[in-house]
Amino acid sequence: MKIAFIGTYPPRECGIGTFTQNLFSAMTNRGKDNRKQHEGIVVAMHDQDQPLDYPREVQLKIRQEQQGDYIEAARFINLSGADTCILEHEYGIFGGQNGVYILPLLHRLEIPLIVTLHTVLKTPSYNEKAILLEVCKMAARIIVMTHKAVEFLTEIYNVEPSKIELIEHGVPDFEFDHDLAKKEFKLESKNVLLTFGFISRNKGIETVIKALPAVVAKYPDTIYIVAGKTHPAVIRHSGEEYRIFLLRLAKKLQLDKHVLFLNEFIDQEELFQYLHASDIYITPYLNEAQITSGTLSYAVGAGTAVISTPYWHATELLADGRGMLFDFNDSDGLATILTDLLDHPAKLKTLRQKAHTYGLEITWPKAGAKYIAVAKAVMQEGSGQPPKKETILDPLLLPPFLLDHIKRMTDDTGIIQHAKFGIPNLKEGYCLDDNARALLMVLMAHKQMKLPIALDLLPVYLSYIHYMQNEDGSFRNFLSFRRDFLDEQGSEDSFGRTIWALGYLLGNAPNDAYFQSGQQIFFEAVPNFEKLGSIRSIANTMIGTAYYLQKNPNDENIRSVLRVMAYKLVDRYNENKTEDWRWFEGMLAYDNAILPLALLHAAGILNDEQIRNTALESMQFLSDITLKDGSLSLVGNENWYMKDGESSRYAQQPLDALAMVLMFHQAFHLTKDKTYLNKLYASFMWFLGENDMRMCLYDFETKGCCDGLESYGVNRNQGAESTLAYLISHLTVLQAFDDFYKADQ
Repeated sequence: MKIAFIGTYPPRECGIGTFTQNLFSAMTNRGKDNRKQHEGIVVAMHDQDQPLDYPREVQLKIRQEQQGDYIEAARFINLSGADTCILEHEYGIFGGQNGVYILPLLHRLEIPLIVTLHTVLKTPSYNEKAILLEVCKMAARIIVMTHKAVEFLTEIYNVEPSKIELIEHGVPDFEFDHDLAKKEFKLESKNVLLTFGFISRNKGIETVIKALPAVVAKYPDTIYIVAGKTHPAVIRHSGEEYRIFLLRLAKKLQLDKHVLFLNEFIDQEELFQYLHASDIYITPYLNEAQITSGTLSYAVGAGTAVISTPYWHATELLADGRGMLFDFNDSDGLATILTDLLDHPAKLKTLRQKAHTYGLEITWPKAGAKYIAVAKAVMQEGSGQPPKKETILDPLLLPPFLLDHIKRMTDDTGIIQHAKFGIPNLKEGYCLDDNARALLMVLMAHKQMKLPIALDLLPVYLSYIHYMQNEDGSFRNFLSFRRDFLDEQGSEDSFGRTIWALGYLLGNAPNDAYFQSGQQIFFEAVPNFEKLGSIRSIANTMIGTAYYLQKNPNDENIRSVLRVMAYKLVDRYNENKTEDWRWFEGMLAYDNAILPLALLHAAGILNDEQIRNTALESMQFLSDITLKDGSLSLVGNENWYMKDGESSRYAQQPLDALAMVLMFHQAFHLTKDKTYLNKLYASFMWFLGENDMRMCLYDFETKGCCDGLESYGVNRNQGAESTLAYLISHLTVLQAFDDFYKADQ
């Protein structure tokens, strides 16, 4: 069996790196015939600029904040011959917001995945929970080290218990004589207290220092050793502020000779020598939220008498007399326990014996054997990543269609433009684009689902459009929350989107009053059609015009206008296309699919072969670039995609996903090719996590949609544009299912 390991790795100074190295050694140990029973390779997480001299088992490194490295690592592992992959998961060792960059790597793995969770949060943030849920979904097995972690996974994260394995933190199999170890460090005349590990504020070392005066008063030969460097993340943000605070505290309490700071990263063998030399090991963490502590496991494994605050791991590991607990921040309580143990050497010896006995059961060779058993079981089950299959249209997998966030964003003026997370941002006011989209969405919702709330909201959006129309038929765009106009002339894009919504209204008005109002606004705007220069505004206007002509096919004047606009796009396409670039411009920018979509609409109305061919060619070009491996990878708005350049990965926008959904839906209507419905569904699933980040943009709590995929992760603001893009896409999927069913009749 060949195993690929992903995690930090020595010489990087990191507790998880030490864990990964120990697990690697335990699973690839030599058998009785001196041959390795299993092979292993390591993909190391790397966060430093300076090179590290990794050992030979490290065959690839991932620079933490380099997104491309993660994709390359997936390719490397898939081609390495590995049978399974073991990931050491901790939010902070992966790039992006809360370590989101690891998700695209895991999604691309073609072998079974086993995940060791070093942190399971009781109260995760939205992103932390979403990321861990996605990791757990992709894992064939999830390994945790405490019963509390199992409880959290099942009750908070709803992970299937059958996927979870409990394997306690392994400990090295070092043995040192207590008295000889003390002598080696010239501590034979001392009562030695020890704490080790990376130093940071949450370790609570000041609690021990404050307890020492009472202990030293009775046992003046007591020394407290704090072994470990300040955590690198703390160094970056706060320097040595905490260590200096501890030094000052020790000096203030006249403990200079009783507190020793070893400011270095100690290797395992020397560490265990210190553990065997100590009389009492202390973990004084400040709160319960510590699901796993490698330092605590090491102390128990070394057979040390351990005293700890009652954080989650300590409560479990020190049960049944394997250690003692004191309250958080309770220096007096700690002093009492320390003095009592030093008063009663037999009690101290009993603690050491129980810890030693238990430690023999959690050595790395035994932990490694358990991991090997899990890996073999997973391989026998064939629990790798499911093969990439053609997307199957399935509306039963969709969330319920709900307008909760739209109602929250709408007042009696219109829909608010932006949101801070799920709360309307009144400072940004309103815009024509979003009210036009909102009008389109409620018209679709009423037509398909007869939702009463849709009919209630419709006049709000239509009246906003009417209010923003100028005397010449053009429109303003922006309105402040105080209803002050913020511009004289809106963008051409906002004009086109408004015509789209009005055209749809004229074909799908729920009553005559709305039809008459929409018709008046629409035809007052018509003289501006010929003035449009932006190809996207022309495309949006074409779609609205096509909807109007579906109900009014004999209006030759508007039909002629549609043909003129369509050939403006066709001409632009012919000017810019080459053998390997079949597009309307020298770049792919924003809202790209709107261009083929408009031509698909026009081809259906005008029955023009050149328009049709241009639509299908450009659609295929865009699809080849964005719809890969069965999921949608949009051109990001960060830098777009210049001809002869590379596609920008971020910021990906919901508006672009909506345009893809609508494009494939219209392609099906034009061609009756049902494969377009599966592409439509694949594009829609971008909203629900089938994207480059493997993160869901739809918020199941607020019923809104996040504003896009950024380099750091999901933009959690939920503005009108994003939520409307999701809802219109959702309605289109539901309509597509009906189309699919009817096509089979």
